[in-house]
Amino acid sequence: MIVAGCDVGSLTAKAVIMNGGGILSYSVIKAMAKPEESAAEVMNLALEKAGLKMEDISYCVGTGYGRSKIPFVNLAMSEIACHGKGAQWIMPSVRTVIDIGGQDCKAIRLDKEGNVLKFSTNDKCAAGTGRFLEVMAKLLGISLDELGTISERAKDPLSLSSTCTVWVQAEVIHHLNSQKPIADIAAAINRAMAIRVGILANHVSAEKDICMSGGVAKNKGVVSDLEKVLGIKIKKLKYDPQIVGAIGAAVIAKEKAEGGKKS
Repeated sequence: MIVAGCDVGSLTAKAVIMNGGGILSYSVIKAMAKPEESAAEVMNLALEKAGLKMEDISYCVGTGYGRSKIPFVNLAMSEIACHGKGAQWIMPSVRTVIDIGGQDCKAIRLDKEGNVLKFSTNDKCAAGTGRFLEVMAKLLGISLDELGTISERAKDPLSLSSTCTVWVQAEVIHHLNSQKPIADIAAAINRAMAIRVGILANHVSAEKDICMSGGVAKNKGVVSDLEKVLGIKIKKLKYDPQIVGAIGAAVIAKEKAEGGKKS
């Protein structure tokens, strides 16, 4: 049986195709203006990699902020449920997932079956999101990838007095005008991000094992600082953290198909 998950987020779209043996293929693309176009493009790429056609898919679950606009899914599920299922499918010992997307951040506590026990979200403010890091990287004149690695070279890390994106921008500009080293400023930005995310994790009483999903999980600086904030080592997943939600959607698709609930 072949199933699929499609996760259309604000910055990227992801698709995963699975069978009983595991993942057959996956694809990640930059999101387009229309969610339905992003979904079609990313799914077609994943199908092409697997040598399949859409009619070969027995069941497909959609997730992400654009899930209601995906025309080819049998069911749409929340990102919270899908990231929980996906993370625990990859690593069964996971009990807390911290997902940092482009426009929101979520802390999710799970039971041993991958079901959500408690969650907390930050969806009203850009701070603590991928968008926050994008804005900061642009201010520093570096790439988003560099923001995570350059902070490792900080000799005298600065601190930021605010976690508000607007006020942090003002502080960063001040530090730049004061000729502070880019690495020291980058370290301060990553630290501010980790503190904001740590508050969410504490709201759900985060338990080991903890993992991260979403693109920010690739930022070494944020991960390292978050480990210090929480006092817990964050487990690294063996798959691209950006596809965790799509994996979870595919896992749910498999459960639905096996349960004879295909629509």
